[in-house]
Amino acid sequence: MDLLHSNGVLIIQHLQKYYRSYWSFLNFMSHVGDPRNIFLVYFPLWFQVNPVVGTKMIWVAVIGDWLNLIFKWILFGHRPYWWVQETMIYPNRSIPCLEQFPITCETGPGSPSGHAMGSSCVWYVMVSAALSYRSRRKDKSAITLHRLAWSFLWSIFWIIQISVCVSRVFMATHFPHQVILGVIAGMLVAEAFEHTPSVQTATLKTYMKANMFLFFSALGFYLVLKLIDIDLLWSVPKAKKWCANPEWVNIDTTPFAGLVRNVGILFGLGLSIHSEMFIVNSKAQRGYKGSFRILCTAASLATLQLYGFIKIPTHTEYVFYILSFCKSAAIPLTVVALIPYCIHVLMKATQKNLP
Repeated sequence: MDLLHSNGVLIIQHLQKYYRSYWSFLNFMSHVGDPRNIFLVYFPLWFQVNPVVGTKMIWVAVIGDWLNLIFKWILFGHRPYWWVQETMIYPNRSIPCLEQFPITCETGPGSPSGHAMGSSCVWYVMVSAALSYRSRRKDKSAITLHRLAWSFLWSIFWIIQISVCVSRVFMATHFPHQVILGVIAGMLVAEAFEHTPSVQTATLKTYMKANMFLFFSALGFYLVLKLIDIDLLWSVPKAKKWCANPEWVNIDTTPFAGLVRNVGILFGLGLSIHSEMFIVNSKAQRGYKGSFRILCTAASLATLQLYGFIKIPTHTEYVFYILSFCKSAAIPLTVVALIPYCIHVLMKATQKNLP
């Protein structure tokens, strides 16, 4: 592994030296790959267009991120910014200099990359969904158009994945092999859900069981290894020790923060899909034109951006996790039930007032 890591450091140094002028773009692509954008941007967009795709997107993202956590705990992958400081393969005073950035100092283990895995998961779902809308025509022009769309969309997919991977390596957050592993793992998870239609008809009981399994299996795995003196949170002290700026170390990047966020999202989706408001919204959509979905999408995106201004106190970890769960659960409840219901009520009242 030392050889793999040392070669990865050389790649990071090359990127930071010769592509420093592209920092803004690479920083943007790193944010594009942020798993949180799945819930704040991609999900509200797709759910209003196609609830089936939006629901699948949440399941893929949540299960993918849970598997990412388990893989990270099993593989014990180092991150470049602390590995260069602690490895013994470099002679004294010849430690490579890796530049750090505000998004470099993530606290979880590094393999596989969560950004790369989450990005490949969600974009695989979106591209597959877009290509599933086939024309009823079977003539030569329709087939040619489909082939062009296939080539274009998968080209976009790979451009985005490569850009996200390069950005994570440039930021010294991951080694190259970690982002490659993340992309492959994400695609496998998304492909598995292409053959798992049962999530579309999952009952509220199924959502609750899935939440319990995801949370307690991860917690149990952590506690069992803790009993045999293996601390799965070993990476957090390393991040705090070697981060260039202590303010860049955020509790939101810890392994349990991601787990709580995911179970909160899935819990909120289960509640919202089986709520009375969602049933009313589904019936009401048939009576409205496309303006209803446009209004729902715009209002959802705007409201979720306001959620970013809600700062959860971090002085007590347990309080942070509880509030983070509640905040995450509110996201699908807002997108799926609350905003469409409010817009339906307003449009209905407007129609009554029309002469």
